[in-house]
Amino acid sequence: MSDKIIIKIKRLSDKFFDVELPTYSTDGSSGMDVRASVEDKVILKPFETKLIPTDFALEIPKGYEAQVRPRSGLASKNFIGILNSPGTIDSDYRGEVKIILSNFGKEDFIVSRGDRIAQLVISKVERAELKLVDDLGNSTRNSGGFGHTGVK
Repeated sequence: MSDKIIIKIKRLSDKFFDVELPTYSTDGSSGMDVRASVEDKVILKPFETKLIPTDFALEIPKGYEAQVRPRSGLASKNFIGILNSPGTIDSDYRGEVKIILSNFGKEDFIVSRGDRIAQLVISKVERAELKLVDDLGNSTRNSGGFGHTGVK
């Protein structure tokens, strides 16, 4: 089992104590389920995007990030995804975590208080130093990209 890191979490109001904070659903889960902290139902119309509040903020240790990712069930069954996915929550951000939820489907989607709307994955971050050079080394791929290997 790997070492656990401590992530401090703070509720931002007393309105949503009934909404569970992020939790791992199973022992093997990579991501914690994030729930919507909305007063009333939020309707996402087809091809609409809304910022959904969670009513919590995080203190992530330096050298780590939290990645906001879509939930596979919402994506496959309801065409609900997250723009800017994975979204990054940096270690120096202390504001409310909000989810950029998008409806890619043809029907309205309703977000209710406490609904699981995203996953939060904690990842180690490496910082790089960029070095300006005149030439880059060759590779088999070189500048090939954007489907250059075909579909099959």
